[in-house]
Amino acid sequence: MKRLEKKTAIVTGAGRGLGKGIAIELALEGANVVVADLEIAEDTVAEITAQGGSAVACRVNVSRQEEVQALVAFAIETYGTLDIMVNNAGINRDGMLHKMSAENWDTVIAVDLTGTFYGTQEAIKYMREKQSGRIINISSGSWLGNIGQANYAAAKAGVVGLTKTAARENARKGITCNVICPGFIETDMTVKLKEVNGGAAWDSMVSRVPMGYAGKPSDVGKLVAFLASDDAAYITSEVINCGGGMIV
Repeated sequence: MKRLEKKTAIVTGAGRGLGKGIAIELALEGANVVVADLEIAEDTVAEITAQGGSAVACRVNVSRQEEVQALVAFAIETYGTLDIMVNNAGINRDGMLHKMSAENWDTVIAVDLTGTFYGTQEAIKYMREKQSGRIINISSGSWLGNIGQANYAAAKAGVVGLTKTAARENARKGITCNVICPGFIETDMTVKLKEVNGGAAWDSMVSRVPMGYAGKPSDVGKLVAFLASDDAAYITSEVINCGGGMIV
């Protein structure tokens, strides 16, 4: 029996990149997956179902509370339960602090932090009733601070604090809450660096990874699947790096 057989998971931002990799790994472990994204996520659903998995798509803007509420309700209505909530959706609007517009600050905070709050809150409301569940929030090594990312770093640091608080408040309800901080992962967005200055930007990022190469979305997905499983039942309030040694 697969580790997540008969479990239901929501993964936000799962239309592509890191979220897609997470959704696929959860499905490979037997979970029913609600693939949530601002854009249509049918490609992810098609890939999962082609491998014999179960998945449905749901369009959602995580910065809108009513849409997140509808997402959780949709998952429960479709599969009868919700066991795993992966808050992965995120954006970046990089710029130096002294030049950053209020709009770019607000937009990143709304999606990356407030969206994670909505997802965590709505899932926990249901999980507290059933006395079990897994919250897995995706932060970033940037939560420790990063030049040109004041908004993103603040949001991702907030995700850490939010998750640790949720873990303390809900541990006795059988709910674990953990954070994953991916390092340099090869996605549709990051591979564009190979086209910058003849690949110099890509090479520069890879040179910062002690293991010498960029990670794959599946690397993060496998960690999510572990934290979502019964094997991780006694792990909560942790911040786990997945970056080949890049994050220290």
